[in-house]
Amino acid sequence: MDSLPLVFSSGWASGVNTYLVVLVLGIGDRVSDSPQIPDALGRWDVLGVAFFLYAFEFVADKIPYVDSTWDVVSTAIRPTAGAVIGVLLAGDADTLQQAVAGSVGGGTALASHLVKAGGRLAINSSPEPVTNITASVLEDVAVLGVVWFAIDHPRAAAAVAGVLLALGLLMLWFVAKLVRRGWRRWQARRSRVTH
Repeated sequence: MDSLPLVFSSGWASGVNTYLVVLVLGIGDRVSDSPQIPDALGRWDVLGVAFFLYAFEFVADKIPYVDSTWDVVSTAIRPTAGAVIGVLLAGDADTLQQAVAGSVGGGTALASHLVKAGGRLAINSSPEPVTNITASVLEDVAVLGVVWFAIDHPRAAAAVAGVLLALGLLMLWFVAKLVRRGWRRWQARRSRVTH
């Protein structure tokens, strides 16, 4: 299970921006011919499709409400891609190891996708575009940095991805708590007005 740290890192990144993960891994395979990256990710047709979809997501991710709609569409795509990338990274491992890699990649992608989608819903409560653009650029930089770092330093990158995931889940918990508190206040005010 030497591939598990890279699977975890790329799973986390896939939940944030799947197409950028495929691009970074594919380009990494072409540039360094790394044995841990499957050649399938470095094929020109795969890179071309990933680039096209990344370009689309790059624009959609910066527009208030469009980003959340794209996140809804991506709820099935990102965890599935994280699982597929995990299985590909497991390589010629036996079926059990591939299943574990697929589960780790898909599960991590789902968790980070939920953090991203929840954070974007919170950001969209203020529909000005500056916060969306800033969040999107920071996400892209984090994905690029973690995946590129993971190619040469998979264990350290997995630790970074784990910290980012934990911080994101903690932030989501605090945001959910604030939303619940605000909802209760709004209901209390509404009930006082109607009575």
